[in-house]
Amino acid sequence: MAPTDLDERYLEELRAEFPGLRTVDKDEDAFSRLIDRALRLLTLGGQSAYLTRYVTTMGRTLYFPTGWRARSPESRYVTLRHEAVHLRQFRRFGRVGTALIYLLPIAPLGLAWGRARLEWEAYRETLRATAELHGMDAARDPALHAHIRTQFVGPAYGWMWPFPKIVQGWIDRAIEEIAVEIRGANQ
Repeated sequence: MAPTDLDERYLEELRAEFPGLRTVDKDEDAFSRLIDRALRLLTLGGQSAYLTRYVTTMGRTLYFPTGWRARSPESRYVTLRHEAVHLRQFRRFGRVGTALIYLLPIAPLGLAWGRARLEWEAYRETLRATAELHGMDAARDPALHAHIRTQFVGPAYGWMWPFPKIVQGWIDRAIEEIAVEIRGANQ
């Protein structure tokens, strides 16, 4: 795939896998603006980038932030790989089941095991897509690891798993597994 259409082709693959898949611009969506206000309130302003930085998946809908199209095709592709995991989670658990896992266990803020596990599955795919696209060195980049850790321990997802060493352990194990998988695929 040419880098200029990598994300577009993958989005078409997702449309084939998920008939009825919709894409929505968050800044044009009243529900997204409501979620943004609620997150700003709940996180005391800590999550102030919901509309501008984060892609959100609900059911078979991908909600894109402001500036989505300004990102590189490679960046959009890696993000779509992450979001594809969430699409599959919604298919596996249903809308209500996924929402319950995401929002309830153990607590909505500060210690949300269910949300952490759902997000970890998707961030592992972020690492894998990064490795496949840019190589293992890119997947091992300390800046990428710091970004992922921050998503878990910071306000972006409501401090869902505030244990940076545990999250780094997840990352380290995933990197080892991905390296083995890629080596095996290349032999």
